[in-house]
Amino acid sequence: MYLEDIKKEAIKEVNEVKSVSEINALKVKYFGKAGLITEELKNLRNVPNDQKAARGAEINAVKKEIEELVNEVEKTLKTRELEDKLMNEQIDVTLDINPSHIGSLHPLSIEINKISNILVNLGFTQVDGPEVELDKYNFEMLNVPSDHPARDMQDTFYITDNILLRSQTSNTQARAMLNLKPPFKVFSPGRVFRNDLDATHIPAFYQIEGMYVEENVSMADLKNVLLQICKAVFGNDTKIRFRSSYFPFTEPSVEVDISCPYCSAKGCNLCKNTKWIEILGAGMVHPNVLEAGGIDSTKYTGYAFGFGLDRVAMLDQKVNDMRHFVDNNIKFLKQFK
Repeated sequence: MYLEDIKKEAIKEVNEVKSVSEINALKVKYFGKAGLITEELKNLRNVPNDQKAARGAEINAVKKEIEELVNEVEKTLKTRELEDKLMNEQIDVTLDINPSHIGSLHPLSIEINKISNILVNLGFTQVDGPEVELDKYNFEMLNVPSDHPARDMQDTFYITDNILLRSQTSNTQARAMLNLKPPFKVFSPGRVFRNDLDATHIPAFYQIEGMYVEENVSMADLKNVLLQICKAVFGNDTKIRFRSSYFPFTEPSVEVDISCPYCSAKGCNLCKNTKWIEILGAGMVHPNVLEAGGIDSTKYTGYAFGFGLDRVAMLDQKVNDMRHFVDNNIKFLKQFK
C-alpha cells in the first residue's frame, strides 16, 4: 500500500471512531510492532542510500500527522467518556433524602421524669441506692426481721444469705435516715426485682418511693401530698381514697386507690365496674423503722409511700400489658416519640 493511501485510510478511520477502545486499536494497526507505518519505516533498509533521507522524512511526516490526529481525537473521546461517567454517577444533592431517625425517651423514663419533677416541686430531694443490697437495708431496718412472715409476700432474688437484689426502693430510705437529720423529704426512683411474670408483673420493674420525716407529720399531710401527685399525673378530676392495709414498715398502713382515669369513675372493664383502681401503698412510718434509722420516734413522725412506676405508666399512657415496656418493640416505642 502506498504511503499516501495509508495516510488517507488512517485519517478516514480515526475520524470515524466512537470510543477510546477503537482509537487504541487504530494505534496498534498503524504504530504497533507490525503496524503499517512501522512496516514502512522497516522497509527503509530496501531503499537506495541516496533516497533514504527523503523517504524517511516523508514517512515521519505522515506518521506525525496521523499521531496528532489520533491524540486529538483520543483526548476528545476521553473527555466525552468522563463527562458521561460523571453524569451517570453524579449525586443529585437537591433530591429529598430519607429523614434520620431521632430517638426518644423510653415510656418508663418519661414517667419517671414526670413524677420526679412533681415531687421536686413539692419539696422532695432525690436520693439513690444500690440495686444489689444487704439484707439489713432491704428488710431488717424496715421492721422485717428474718423470721417475719412479710418476707413471704415477696419472692426475693438472693445472691447469698445476706446479699440480694433489692425487692423495693425502700432501701434508699433506710440509708437516707442514717445520713440525714430531720426534717427531710426524700424520694427514690429505681429498678427493683421480684420473681414474678404476667401481664401486670415482670421480674425487673420500677418503683418510686417517698418519705417525709419531721415533727407532727400526720395522715392528713400524707393524703394531701398523694392527692396533689395523683392530680398532676392523671388529671385534676382525679379523686383518691384510703383503704386500711398492712405493711411492716408503716403503721397505720393504707392502700391508695384513684378514681378510674379510663371511664372517669363511671365503671368499666379496667376498674371492673368499681370506679376505683389501686395505685400505691402508703402509711405513717413505723416507730421501729425510725429508731433503726437513728431517729427519735417520740419526737418525730413521718409518712412514706411507694408507686409501682410500670403500673402507673400503664394507666397514664394507656398500655394494656406491662411486658411491652421490656420487649424492645420499635413500633410500640415509636408511639411515645
